[in-house]
Amino acid sequence: MTEDEMRKRLEILRVEHRDLDAAIGALEENPSDQLRVARLKKRKLLLKDQIMLIEDALIPDIIA
Repeated sequence: MTEDEMRKRLEILRVEHRDLDAAIGALEENPSDQLRVARLKKRKLLLKDQIMLIEDALIPDIIA
């Protein structure tokens, strides 16, 4: 994956992460949707892990 592709993928993941955050906030008000909230939170954590991996790959290792 090229650097440009990684940056595009990173932006897509960030947008999806923000969207999930909004969806979780809306669903948390309804106690009957707790299973759905749990699934969305799990997905959000997976997205965060993917974001971190791509960010780590984009940031060069600099020895100080």
